[in-house]
Amino acid sequence: MNKAFVKENDGGDDDEELAPALRLPAGSKNYMTRRGYDALRAELDQLVRIERPKLVETVAWAAGNGDRSENGDYIYGKKRLREIDRRIRFLIKRIENAEVVDPERQQDLEQVFFGATVSFCDLDTEEEQTWQIVGVDEADASQGRISWISPLARAVLKARVGDVVRFQSPAGIREIEVVEIRYV
Repeated sequence: MNKAFVKENDGGDDDEELAPALRLPAGSKNYMTRRGYDALRAELDQLVRIERPKLVETVAWAAGNGDRSENGDYIYGKKRLREIDRRIRFLIKRIENAEVVDPERQQDLEQVFFGATVSFCDLDTEEEQTWQIVGVDEADASQGRISWISPLARAVLKARVGDVVRFQSPAGIREIEVVEIRYV
């Protein structure tokens, strides 16, 4: 079949194709901490300077081996190259739209803003938890970092120590009390 009639999905980098947790609200900036920004820059640098050139070399070598239709190195290499190029485009777009926020420069250290590390007590279970509010691209629940667009983060934004906040979680409505706010 002629390749002109085959739609190859290269998995473009449009926001519609992102997981919901990575989509930014329409018209909002891509807020991130310096650590998150540096991590994206490091990943982009790794892909552009090391991984992509190595893979291009492998694909060129595989292409020189003759029949490409059954050449696994060539076929896999081209597929991986498209994945890397897609990730590079995504990272460039995210970095260009990034607004680095320095949590330590907050005017009011008594209130919860982006970058704050917030400890709170769940009033139902009396369990205490601590989360840092970070950018969409740097959120990692296993590391105690949640995105500023998550329901919990949105609920505690602008709260102060002692405030009781209600919010809708996947498990239903929860009430939490802010116990501590730190900017580290």
